[in-house]
Amino acid sequence: MSEPSRPRPVPGPPAERPSAAVPAADDPAADGSGAAVFADLDQRPVSEHVDVYEAEHARLERELRTIDQL
Repeated sequence: MSEPSRPRPVPGPPAERPSAAVPAADDPAADGSGAAVFADLDQRPVSEHVDVYEAEHARLERELRTIDQL
């Protein structure tokens, strides 16, 4: 008869990442295209790329929700 295996560690929640800065609505870089958000992406550390893309994704989702209000 085999012995029971030892319990495996359970992973915790994902680590909190700092949110990427999203330009304010009155910022000239906030022209609605989102291009300004990616302008300096190549200068940022790769570890920040996901935050930038997630912030832009959230902005686009907000914009898409306004379509029905037109």
